[in-house]
Amino acid sequence: MTSATLAAPLPWLAYASLAASMALVGSYVGLSKLLLAAFPVFLLAWLRFGIAAVAMAHWVRRAPGEAPLTRHDRRLLFWESFLGNFLFSICMLYGVLYTSAVAAGVVMAALPAAVALLSRVFLGERIVPRVAAGIACAVAGIALLAWVKGGDDAASAPWWGYALLVAAVLCEASYVVIGKRLTGNVSPRRISALINLWGLALVTPLGLWQASRFDFGAVGAPTWALLVFYALAASMVTVWLWMRGLRQVAASRAGVFTVMLPISAALVGVVVLGEPFGGGHLLAFALALTGLLLATWPPPRARH
Repeated sequence: MTSATLAAPLPWLAYASLAASMALVGSYVGLSKLLLAAFPVFLLAWLRFGIAAVAMAHWVRRAPGEAPLTRHDRRLLFWESFLGNFLFSICMLYGVLYTSAVAAGVVMAALPAAVALLSRVFLGERIVPRVAAGIACAVAGIALLAWVKGGDDAASAPWWGYALLVAAVLCEASYVVIGKRLTGNVSPRRISALINLWGLALVTPLGLWQASRFDFGAVGAPTWALLVFYALAASMVTVWLWMRGLRQVAASRAGVFTVMLPISAALVGVVVLGEPFGGGHLLAFALALTGLLLATWPPPRARH
């Protein structure tokens, strides 16, 4: 190993992009209960993709010097949107609707492990011991957080609500792995815009069906403002941040940053919804952040 390799700078900006992306996802997952009280699921998803499509219209065109899309790129873009946008949104929204945000936190604890497994199978990435330990800490921390937050809601929720949340985990893990393939050929901004357009096309028939019987006048201004935040965060900002980070970070290592999703959802519960915060919560956060440090902190030779 050369001295240049040892002195290669760590991708701290990429790490920050990945963490911010998942923190934003967690914030709108935590707030989705408020939106689901006002909008049916398919209409909410349709409005989300529609608002983001208007905001990202100027991102669709190919940038100067960017290679044209290949047939392989187009297939990946479709599956990235179908699994990571369309199915994830539907499974997560229905899962949260019929269980609870706490239940979503329990199931989301499996995200780092799911990403690591899929990246090993489909990308051939080696999971080094430090990353494996980081994944274990992340899963343990979020599982503890969900157990501490858990109440009687989990016992009364239907089993298929949990099945939808598990499906959402697999969709999100697939989104990470497919995104790693895409970032080698397509810019993060264009990926964000194109997969959002696919999501809009897929959900439009169901969205129009629910819109035809919905009273839009009954929705207050604060709910519309929250919807705009949800649309821009879910379809525009988080995707761009995630794809930007994936360009420099292996998918299995990036998967550890998905711990920020349930952590952010829990913080929204504490700060916005007034849920209690105690010693168990603090320990859970410490475990999750330890997992991040284990997976991203450079070994002694790299630091030297």
